[in-house]
Amino acid sequence: MSIYLITGATSDVGIELIKTIAKNGDKFLLQGFGNNTDIKHLCVERNIDYIYFEADLSSSESTNNFISKLNDSGLTPTHFVHLPALRVINTKFKNFDEERFLADINVQVMSAIKICKYILPKMSKAKFGRVLFMATSYVLSNPPKNTAAYIMAKNSIVGLMKSLATDYAPSGITVNCVSPSMIETKFLSDTSHLIVEAAANEHPMKRNAKVNDVVPAMAFLLSEEARFITGVNLPITGGSIIE
Repeated sequence: MSIYLITGATSDVGIELIKTIAKNGDKFLLQGFGNNTDIKHLCVERNIDYIYFEADLSSSESTNNFISKLNDSGLTPTHFVHLPALRVINTKFKNFDEERFLADINVQVMSAIKICKYILPKMSKAKFGRVLFMATSYVLSNPPKNTAAYIMAKNSIVGLMKSLATDYAPSGITVNCVSPSMIETKFLSDTSHLIVEAAANEHPMKRNAKVNDVVPAMAFLLSEEARFITGVNLPITGGSIIE
């Protein structure tokens, strides 16, 4: 039996990932912020065994309470997928919003650290675990202008991934990132449609990524077949970045 902990589960990527990986007998521990209607409908429709945790990961207190509730569930995750981030706001550096940046660091990085401190020793004891973080293709080459806050947070996630992959490989735990190019999801709701259209027009395939372009690679990295892959930041870019 697999026990999946997915933070940011109410995102478009989270919903599609659950659809893709759910098998009979698996359990899902799902974190979101706000309305869980889509998650509830999906899990009821597909008879998925789940617990939903509403938690504001920008708050240290809320994150700590979330981890306490995870512990109270008595379930130890075998797989951990970390997806949450504040939406990208394109703004000139002279207008850098330190308060919002710190909130995003809490959402993306500090929550990941706290959760990993809780679950990785348990995975290590079990000699098995899969950890997967969501990064971005922006960390792989020159980033677009006016995205300093987002880029710094994502680079921190990649640094955390590399460090944990080194530390926990002897315990049979793999730790990886995926770095997709722009995905057309509700995450872009605060991004100008002109920026989204320009990204599509400049892409080698003349389109942006879709959720179902990205999720299959994520499912693979969570699978038994990927047991010898760790410390990887996988580009999913349709050729916009070739390494």
